Amino acid sequence: MSLSLFLLPSSSPPLPPFSSSSALRLSRPLTSLRPPCFPRLVPLPLLHSLAHAPTLPRSLRPCALGSGSAAGYLLQDAGATAAVLAGAYSLVLTFDTLTENNVIQQSLSRKLVHILSGLLFMASWPIFSNSVEARYFASLVPLVNCLRLVINGFSLVTDEGLVKSVTREGNPGELLRGPLYYVLMLILCAVVFWRESPTGVISVAMMCGGDGIADIIGRSFGSQKLPYNQRKSWAGSISMFAFGFLVSIGMLQYFSALGYFQLDWIGTIQKVALISLVATVVESLPITEVIDDNISVPLVSMLTASLTFGS
Repeated sequence: MSLSLFLLPSSSPPLPPFSSSSALRLSRPLTSLRPPCFPRLVPLPLLHSLAHAPTLPRSLRPCALGSGSAAGYLLQDAGATAAVLAGAYSLVLTFDTLTENNVIQQSLSRKLVHILSGLLFMASWPIFSNSVEARYFASLVPLVNCLRLVINGFSLVTDEGLVKSVTREGNPGELLRGPLYYVLMLILCAVVFWRESPTGVISVAMMCGGDGIADIIGRSFGSQKLPYNQRKSWAGSISMFAFGFLVSIGMLQYFSALGYFQLDWIGTIQKVALISLVATVVESLPITEVIDDNISVPLVSMLTASLTFGS
């Protein structure tokens, strides 16, 4: 039987070529890559089209781990959880040590932990898999810290370094207020909004970047107090708005660049400015004794962001 019966006809209609910007190009014609004795089993136009097929952007490619099976997802999420837990523990331990050795003041240590722990936790979300359960694995990190705060807050265990680094007065009972509310808000944002929604990203950014930096600036340059709240200053409120806005935009750009959502940036800037303004006004009100800033700031940010972004 003639070998030509098995060959595809060379007169197949050619596929339309892709643009010249394709990632893969051949330096020589395809015919020169085929030995003279090798039969043409596939039409050259099809080979040309396959060779110039566009590749997916890196941000849209599935994760290397966990892309093929539930076991892979589990392995990736378990590893990510362990890594983030180790990082969170190292961060707090570092500031514990700095505070115990009087390298930095207790108030500064507390606020730096407040700022960095939440933002770094949120920045770690992309290393988790694409599975539905990934957000729950991520939430284990603040949950472990939540349990640690409760145990130390009730004095079941005494960790002097932890108490000094995250409380105002060095009283273990304080762990059951602001710090506990803080980790609960991180759990809420991770479980409810995760990385596909600007609402959760902005809420964490306002609580960590806005409120955290406002306290540092307010203590250093807050001589001019607000007329309706002598515990808050103009410097603190201005920095709350400015840094809350900047950190929110930065984190939105981070997740947008990774392909989790796409935004109209002109409209986004306007919306984030409005959210920052509302959160700043709420943070400045004399209601701290009634509701902690770690509750009021993220909740009002969630509400305003949900209304403006619709997600």
